[in-house]
Amino acid sequence: MIKELIKKIVMFLLRVEERLILRKYKPKIAAVTGTVGKTSTKDAIVSVLSAEFFTRGSEKSYNSEFGVPLTVIGVKSAWSSLLKWLLVLFKGLRLLIAKYDYPQWLVLEMGVDRPGDMEKLTSWIKPNVVVITRLGDVPVHIEYFKSPEELMKEKTKLAKIVREGDYVVLNGDDKQVLEVKNKVKANVLTYGFSEENDLTASNYHIVCKEPEDSARLGGVPEGITFKVDYKGSIVPIRLFGVFGKQAVYTALAALAAGSAVGLNLIEMAESLSRFKPPPGRLRLLGGIKNSFILDDSYNSSPVAVESAVEVLRDIPAKRKIAVVGDMLELGKYTIDEHKKVGGMLKGAVDLIFTVGPRSKFTAEGAREAGFNPKNIFEFSTSDEAKKKIQEKIKEGDLILVKGSQGMRMEKIVEEIMAHPEKKEQLLVRQEKEWLNR
Repeated sequence: MIKELIKKIVMFLLRVEERLILRKYKPKIAAVTGTVGKTSTKDAIVSVLSAEFFTRGSEKSYNSEFGVPLTVIGVKSAWSSLLKWLLVLFKGLRLLIAKYDYPQWLVLEMGVDRPGDMEKLTSWIKPNVVVITRLGDVPVHIEYFKSPEELMKEKTKLAKIVREGDYVVLNGDDKQVLEVKNKVKANVLTYGFSEENDLTASNYHIVCKEPEDSARLGGVPEGITFKVDYKGSIVPIRLFGVFGKQAVYTALAALAAGSAVGLNLIEMAESLSRFKPPPGRLRLLGGIKNSFILDDSYNSSPVAVESAVEVLRDIPAKRKIAVVGDMLELGKYTIDEHKKVGGMLKGAVDLIFTVGPRSKFTAEGAREAGFNPKNIFEFSTSDEAKKKIQEKIKEGDLILVKGSQGMRMEKIVEEIMAHPEKKEQLLVRQEKEWLNR
């Protein structure tokens, strides 16, 4: 009871400071929402804008009522420490009392869990650029909404507050997102692989270095290349340590946002060549026994799993393994969507490890699709699964690890990565507050 009261007081004070800081410094704002790729897109936009402007992006995935004010103030979460929260509030107050060098651009990630969340986030935030990444048919966080349409309506409220003369950037390959185009007053830029988009990608390829030994068939995956066509100008893009068409969408969104504020396409391409994906978002890591890990352990949803499996299909490997944990907050869609994942893995992988009570339906879906039951292994938690996975890995394997945040799939990645001593730099959720949970 007391903790909840303190939380409400801190939240109120944070939002007051947020409003006053924005009013005082008047930064321009780029806001990102969607179901897949919000954090990576936010980071890519920061990379592009930072070449020209003093820019700050949301720390990690700070996209909630707490997270957005923290970004405005420029501090990290204090978790459960009252003393640290007081220090956060003091830093916000200091920005108001004195005059500091403040970012010209803020790049904010906007997430919603329940109806009304977007209004709370945007009550005094008026973005100059809004980016909507991808929604999909069954988005994550749908548990508290009546339907996918209601959740999509909540997310797309962000675009409707953009003023005339400013920009809304839309994933034109997502029909649900594209519908927003006719509902806004702002200028619209679309991006995707379809030629109808303003920024169009083509010639997508995964790039591999030459194999270092015969065990690594096809070479060591290094990144991706593709071309972007905008207003007749065609520019090649190369991204290192990034894989999958979702990474192309991430780059396109950043290029569109930069184009909206007048940045040069060639210079933005150079900025993106130095972009690195956040931990836990389809990052390729070295694994034990000379294997590779596709670490996608940050979070999960039906559309995100589909994207990850596409990448798994594209990268050459001796043998492929999927380690998939529960997808949370799907409500009435839970059983069907987990079964679909099982069916999706048929023909894509050689072994399946499922983690969590909901993922038993993934195993069931795989068996129904004709996957060999002897190659399916089911576990309740990531701690239970990690030792068995380690035993089964062979040289040359490519292992996808994916699951919702609550499943703590990064524990499995830590168990099977070649250099666990680097986990603080490479893995998600390495703060002591997470490790103590």
